Amino acid sequence: MSETSTQRAAPWHGTTILSARTPEKVVIIGDGQVSMGQTVMKPNARKVRRLHDGSVIGGFAGATADAFTLFERLEAKLERHNGQLLRAAVELAKDWRTDKYLRNLEAMMIVADKDVTLVITGNGDVLEPEGGIAAIGSGGNFALSAATALVDYEKDAEALVKKAMQVAARICVYTNDQFTQETIEIQA
Repeated sequence: MSETSTQRAAPWHGTTILSARTPEKVVIIGDGQVSMGQTVMKPNARKVRRLHDGSVIGGFAGATADAFTLFERLEAKLERHNGQLLRAAVELAKDWRTDKYLRNLEAMMIVADKDVTLVITGNGDVLEPEGGIAAIGSGGNFALSAATALVDYEKDAEALVKKAMQVAARICVYTNDQFTQETIEIQA
């Protein structure tokens, strides 16, 4: 296989995203590693960001360019539906299933606002995670396992996701410890 076809077969990927929700706050954290195949291309990428005037936070795993496309589409849906995250996510998922261009995107997202946390998949699914914890990406299962084990002992969502991501970074070669996180405080 030539070098050019190898590069096409191994797209740039963003890897581990974790979210946790408590009655006080919701947090999404992501590592900074972007890999192309087995090569680390960038150690400090920012895969977690605020959307819709800061009322929504989101993180992506998968092909980087595809994820940015999805963020742009989600932002447009949020604008169209007055910031209603669930409705915007469902409309994005419908488009993802039916639009030829979007169907080829290789990415997943975790998005959250003060009311709901959602995982949006490349199959056009919109899932609300059980127990307020969700993870995606190459190191997602490691981060999810660590967070699930810690949830009974660490009540602060920010501390919980950081500790869980540190575990994932020690185990998964596609996850590093250069974290970016966003938090939304939830008023009672």
